[in-house]
Parts: sequence; C-alpha cells; structure tokens
Amino acid sequence: MILDDKLSVLSNSHRRRLLRTLIDDSAPNTPTVSPNAVETDGGDREYAIVLHHVHLPQLEDHGIITWNQATGEVTKGPQFDEIEPLLAAVTKNHSTQPAGEPPD
Repeated sequence: MILDDKLSVLSNSHRRRLLRTLIDDSAPNTPTVSPNAVETDGGDREYAIVLHHVHLPQLEDHGIITWNQATGEVTKGPQFDEIEPLLAAVTKNHSTQPAGEPPD
C-alpha cells in the first residue's frame, strides 16, 4: 500500500477509532472486534449507517480489515500490519489539537 493510500485511510477519525479498537480491545491471539464496540458513538444512527456503508467497506477494500457482514465481526486484515505503525504514530497524541482548530 502506498503512503497516499495509508494517509487517506487514516484521514478519518472514525476509521482510526475502529482500527485502534482492533488493537486495544482485542485479545492478543484473537484480534476481533464487533463494530458495535465503536459504532454507537453515543447512539448516533447516522454514524452507524456511515460506518457500515463507507468506513468498513473502505477498510476492507484496502485489506486492512476483514469484515463478516453476516455476523458483524471485524478482524485484522492482511494489510493491517502495514498500516499499524502509521496508525500508532498518528494516534499517539490524538488528544493534541492545534489551538483554534476543530477536531476532525
């Protein structure tokens, strides 16, 4: 995966949150998470729809996740290891926001 594709995938905070959930909430031997763990976003139905129709398919198209639509199960895909270091760098100081800048 080229750098521009990696940056494009990580440009959205919802996708970053989903990927971080795969890292943070998964047992080391079973890297699986349900989108329900991140999709509710305070019960936001619109966000849940966007997650299922935009974010999950995009991550799956890039091979970053494997998504079983029937069960809702999301696992690390074959390209996950390739994007994980950049994800870690991008999210390391995720709470740091430049003054006057709205969060993404």
